[in-house]
Amino acid sequence: MAFDLVKLLRDVFAPEVDEVVTVACDMPRTSQEDTPAWADRRAWAEEWRQAFLQLGREVGFVTNPLLTYPATGANGAPLPDQGQLGEKPVRPEEVLLNSTLAVFLTQYSATAPLDAITKKKRDFRAASLPGVERRMTRTALAADYREVARRCQLLFEALRGASSLEVEFSTGHACFFDLRFRQPEVDDGFLPRHKEGDRVINLPSGETFIVPYEGEKPGEPSKTEGEIPWEEAGELVVFVVQNNRVVQVRGHGPVASRFREVFAADPARANVAEVAFGCNPMAVVTGNVLEDEKAGFHWAYGRSDHLGGSVGVQAFLSPKTVVHQDLVYAQGNPITVVKAQLLRESQHLLVMRDGAYTLF
Repeated sequence: MAFDLVKLLRDVFAPEVDEVVTVACDMPRTSQEDTPAWADRRAWAEEWRQAFLQLGREVGFVTNPLLTYPATGANGAPLPDQGQLGEKPVRPEEVLLNSTLAVFLTQYSATAPLDAITKKKRDFRAASLPGVERRMTRTALAADYREVARRCQLLFEALRGASSLEVEFSTGHACFFDLRFRQPEVDDGFLPRHKEGDRVINLPSGETFIVPYEGEKPGEPSKTEGEIPWEEAGELVVFVVQNNRVVQVRGHGPVASRFREVFAADPARANVAEVAFGCNPMAVVTGNVLEDEKAGFHWAYGRSDHLGGSVGVQAFLSPKTVVHQDLVYAQGNPITVVKAQLLRESQHLLVMRDGAYTLF
C-alpha cells in the first residue's frame, strides 16, 4: 500500500479547527557541510507543509510558510535567535509560541528546545524528525502504531516503579543504571492536541525511556556505574561510568580519542542522560540513529531536562557545547544486549535476552 502522508498527519496529530501549524527545517551554514540526504530532507519538509495545507483546508486550521534557520551543529542545542518564515526574518521561538503544532525535519535534533517551548505554552506540541529519510515510509513510519503503542505501554509498566536496570552487553561489559526518583515516559506516535504528559515526540516513533537518577539530591549520590562498550569503524571503545558520569574513555584509536575530546570540551556532556527501549517492529538498523534507536536498547549522554532529568542548558559551559547523543545496541548493531533486567520491589524482571524482548 502506498504511503499516505496526509493520513499519517491526521492519525498522529488529529489537528483541530483554529490550530496554527509550523513545519521547519535547518539550513547548512556552508555548502561544504551540506549532503544529498540533508538537501532532500529540506525538500521533503516543504512537501509535509503542503500536506498540512491540504489537511487544513479540510479541517479548518492554518499552516505557516516554511520556517528555516541556521543549523545548530549539535543535537539538543538551543535554536538560534534568527530564522526565516518564508522570506520574512523572524525569531524561531516567537513563531513557535504563536503556533499550536510544530514539525521539525532537521539534520540536528531540536527535541530539547521544542520541549522547552511546551513549558512556556500549554497549547503547543511538536514532532522532531532529526535525520529522517524518505525510505522510512517503507519501514518505521509505516508501522502499525496500535502495536507500537501496545509495546510502549508494556515497557512503561515494567519500568514504572523499578529502582534499577542492569544491562549486559555482547562484549561481556555491564552497567548498572540507578532509576530511583524517576518516572518513565513513552513515545508511541500519538500526539493529539492537549495531550497529557510529554508533548514532544520523535517520528518515526516507538520507544519507552527514562532518565537515570543524576545525583541532584543533596547527600544522595547516583549509583549508576559500570562499563558501557561502543564499537565504531571496527574500534572498540569502553565508557567507564561512575555516579552516572562517564569518567574515562578506554581505547587507543581515533574513535576513543574523539570521544575523549567530546567529554573534555564540556564536563556536562559526561552525564548519562537516558536509557531507553525502542520497540517499533518495522524499524531497521542502517546507521541512522532516528530509526536505529526505535529498534532496541539505547542510552544517551549529555542534556536530560527535556526527558525528565536535571541537566539542562545551564549546566553546560556554553549553549554551543550542549548535546544529547544516543548510542544504539539493537540487533544489527556491532554490539547488542545479552540481558537487560529490572529490579522492582526486590524482584528481578527480565526485559531483554539476546537482543530480543521477553515482554512481547
